[in-house]
Amino acid sequence: WSASWQPVGKELTDYRSKCRHGLSYTRIQSDYRGIRSEALYYVPMGKRYEVWSLSVLNRSKETKTLTLTGYAEFTNHSNYEQDQVNLQYSLFIGRTLFEQNRIVQQIHGNLDALPEDKQVDEKNVTERFFGLAGADVSSYCGDKEQFLGKYRGYGNPQGVASGDLGNVLSYNENSCGALSCSVTLAPGEEKTVAFVLGAGTSCEAAHILSSYGEPKKQTDKELSCLAADWEKKLSRFQVNTPSTEFNTMLNTWNAYNCFMTFIWSRAASFIYCGLRNGYGYRDTVQDIQGIIHLAPEMAKEKIRFMLSAQVSNGGGLPLVKFTHCPGHEDTPDDPSYRQETGHPAYRADDALWLFPTVYKYIAETGDIAFLDEPIPFADKEEGSVYEHLKRAIRFSLERLGPHGLPAGLHADWNDCLRLGAKGESSFVAMQFYYALSIQKEFAGCRGNMDDKAYFEEKQKEAGQLIQKLCWDGDRFIRGYAENGERIGAAADPEANLWLNPQSWAVISGLASPRQADAALSQVYERLNTEYGVLLMDPPYHSHAFDGALAVIYNQGTKENAGIFSQSQGWVILAESLMGHGERAFAYFMENAPSAQNDRAEIRRLEPYCYGQFTEGRASKHPGRSHVHWLTGTASTMMVGCVEGILGIRPDLTGITLEPSIPKSWESLEIQKDFRGKRLHITIQNPDKRESGVKTLILNGRELEGSHIPASLLLEENEIILTL
Repeated sequence: WSASWQPVGKELTDYRSKCRHGLSYTRIQSDYRGIRSEALYYVPMGKRYEVWSLSVLNRSKETKTLTLTGYAEFTNHSNYEQDQVNLQYSLFIGRTLFEQNRIVQQIHGNLDALPEDKQVDEKNVTERFFGLAGADVSSYCGDKEQFLGKYRGYGNPQGVASGDLGNVLSYNENSCGALSCSVTLAPGEEKTVAFVLGAGTSCEAAHILSSYGEPKKQTDKELSCLAADWEKKLSRFQVNTPSTEFNTMLNTWNAYNCFMTFIWSRAASFIYCGLRNGYGYRDTVQDIQGIIHLAPEMAKEKIRFMLSAQVSNGGGLPLVKFTHCPGHEDTPDDPSYRQETGHPAYRADDALWLFPTVYKYIAETGDIAFLDEPIPFADKEEGSVYEHLKRAIRFSLERLGPHGLPAGLHADWNDCLRLGAKGESSFVAMQFYYALSIQKEFAGCRGNMDDKAYFEEKQKEAGQLIQKLCWDGDRFIRGYAENGERIGAAADPEANLWLNPQSWAVISGLASPRQADAALSQVYERLNTEYGVLLMDPPYHSHAFDGALAVIYNQGTKENAGIFSQSQGWVILAESLMGHGERAFAYFMENAPSAQNDRAEIRRLEPYCYGQFTEGRASKHPGRSHVHWLTGTASTMMVGCVEGILGIRPDLTGITLEPSIPKSWESLEIQKDFRGKRLHITIQNPDKRESGVKTLILNGRELEGSHIPASLLLEENEIILTL
């Protein structure tokens, strides 16, 4: 039987199993025939190998002799496309060896006569290993077909069923690592072994395995180290509200999800798109926002990196290569870039995401000097952070459409909406308006009054144009196609109401209170469902314009009237900014993984991570969610909940507290690190209000309004806010 229910799949009348996922580990406990097993999986801090710790306890009254087997499949090539497609090559470069307590797979093993610093066709020997510590190896196998046996599968492999793996190795076959050991347990006796899977030479593997001579002691130590690291990260911000679902997501799983997207962007995923050839600019800059309040120094380093991927003309590289070399990159203006990356042109929105991200970092840390830090551009030249942002403004101003709004270029945030190079996106126009708000504030704090006046004038012009061209009575349209056709107008037979322009009209500060209420009411009445808010409605089918690529998807799916999860964070923030705590929290609950445990058979995704989208009401499977972990949803939901529902909004001079919460929340507490100080915030709601600050007390002193100047903060601060 197996230490997890699958792959053997014993009858659950006889087999019991419990799986726990934690921060950086998975633990599976199972009981069968008087034997309790516990498998623990994790990667030790800073290491290039994974540990599978297996403990077996004899709970019966009889002595038991057990064979314990670990199994891992090796790829034949590190590039998954070469591994799975180019079989005439990849199948004939690998072989396995057995050395003492480990299977070693060699790729290009025939080059072992070469010195380490020499290569043939840019290749030398690469080794991976699968080893066993804590017990002697009783048998081994390095050939997948020999391990499984003819006409068998993972549930009944020949090597396990026979009790002997055959001591067979591979040569021009699909490689694996399989190791068995035999243990005898008296009643009540427990034994722990450790299987270790990693990348490295056989000598490195020997050294690693030697550190697991006492597996239980070593694995406990390593797991404690991981726990302490995550505790340090997440303790910077913790909440205690009446909602366990909200607490679970903000304190733990949304934060964890944010770190995953921050690290990986969309670069490598079995779900998202396999192996990409670089980092998406928009995605990566957005992802930074989710961890700024938890790890500002990590955020700063990534911001530097993304600023160095901004072209000297102000636009962002649509795809930032893994080999990125600031100051020496080609750009979408160069055929070489287009050919290598597959990205034919600039996106209209890429560099505009820098503004809220840089602002959130500086507001969180007070590091205004960062604006003067010199950073190279991707292709040539160097400029301060402030200069980088100025050029992003210039990039948009130099690429206007026929109505005077920022041109759509290749696409905006919605890659399935191609308005055309001279089309115009209301979403981008609102981002541009928001960027000007931020840039004029930066100009003011640096004493650049001429710049500030210039940005104010450009913002005024942009605002007037957006109002004139995009307001349609009770909603903002989505934009203009290159041929002048209005997209998302109320009279359109399909896609006549879009979510993002309504949210961003509020977030950007463009919408008047009357417009904001009307637009958000349309969203609530027309787009809201029990599983979240639709991206647009009705779905495209027979009236799609040429650039409406969403029509290729089934109705109610992805951009074609699906519930695009990233947009949920923006509508939560928009409702919160309007003081609509009830509606903001309702939107949170509709999409929160932690609130879906009573309908797992509908949602399908794990109950602790966000997915890219949920199928909408036009689908035959409304509520089913897809594409987990690597999604901008993580960061936008974090921002929507922290800055929106909790109302914690750092700025250049301090921090504003303006929560928008459900009326039923009588009180809540927040612990937050801010600029080297500790804030303990208590929010009291005796009158059952959604929003509105009645009193704000800092360390016994009542302040006016909802803003706390950073200069008033002590090392430890008690803050009481009453709605």
